[in-house]
Amino acid sequence: MDTQEYEYWMAQALMLAQRGAEQGEVPVGALVVRDGEIIGEGWNKPISSHDPSAHAEIVALRDAAARAQNYRLSGATLFVTIEPCTMCFGGLMHARVERLVYGAREPRAGVCQSQLQLPQAEFYNHRLEVVGGIMEAEASALLKAFFAARRR
Repeated sequence: MDTQEYEYWMAQALMLAQRGAEQGEVPVGALVVRDGEIIGEGWNKPISSHDPSAHAEIVALRDAAARAQNYRLSGATLFVTIEPCTMCFGGLMHARVERLVYGAREPRAGVCQSQLQLPQAEFYNHRLEVVGGIMEAEASALLKAFFAARRR
């Protein structure tokens, strides 16, 4: 995949994030792509589903695994609008996702670049390619606008 393809899929993840915002959820969207097709998608739903694990990445992984009828998603790429947290990164590793592409950094809880740099950890038996900063400005603006509106 090249940058143009990353931006195409990230734009769709941003639309999913907007759907979450419209439902009062923190605007994070994710989708799983394999062989040029979306096999799973989701947005943050912890508030509406009363489920602390219902982050966009986990929702998208669950959707993809159900559609593929396999908990392993080899060869898949997960696109998400913000750098994943520890829980979501663990889900990516257990699903054996090949590549993670994210938009904005998450300075407090992001574990790929901002905090723990988990993709470089030697103790995992799976390696995950990570590409960050795709449509970062757009992803960051969506989050900032959401929280600014909440503060008003």
